[in-house]
Amino acid sequence: MKMNTLENLPLSTEAQSMLRPGMGLVLVGFLIAGLLYTTASVSIAQLIFPTQANGGLIELNGTIVGSRLVGQSFSSEQYFHGRASAVSYNVDAMAGSNLAISNPELQKQIRERTVQFAHRHHISEQQVPNEMITASGSGIDPDISPESALLQVKRVAGQRHLAEQQLRDLVQQQIQPPQFGVYGQARVNVLQLNLALEQLSSTSR
Repeated sequence: MKMNTLENLPLSTEAQSMLRPGMGLVLVGFLIAGLLYTTASVSIAQLIFPTQANGGLIELNGTIVGSRLVGQSFSSEQYFHGRASAVSYNVDAMAGSNLAISNPELQKQIRERTVQFAHRHHISEQQVPNEMITASGSGIDPDISPESALLQVKRVAGQRHLAEQQLRDLVQQQIQPPQFGVYGQARVNVLQLNLALEQLSSTSR
């Protein structure tokens, strides 16, 4: 005599009637959340913010050189420099510093950055912008303030043998206003500024 087990017991009519609505809800949820919502989000993003939706990629001579949304590390004296980064602009590990403001190690880092920036740009330590000595929350901030960019003009102009006024004008051309004229502050994208700098240098030779 074959013994019934829990696995081969037939579902009762009542159980089947309860199962159908549940499966229906799962299917509807999948269609809405998995397909309709995703499709609508992507379509709206492509319509309203096409550049951001595609990663803000920047091409030079057919080659992608970066993204206007992600900062890059520039260490050469011939380029404008961005903010400090706690993760060396590593996108895979993007994050800010976990050190508290009272942490001696953070204070040491800030002190060293202050001295270096002041010495490099021949200004007093009091003139060094806070954004240039503190790491951003994401670690990949692509922008700096116009003031921070202008402080670097003398250094870059000397390295590239360009007139300082040319670079001041270049910085002014790259200033982006606050979002919708209200949100955030005026800013300069470091990658775009350096690409414009390369173009200026090539035409000035």
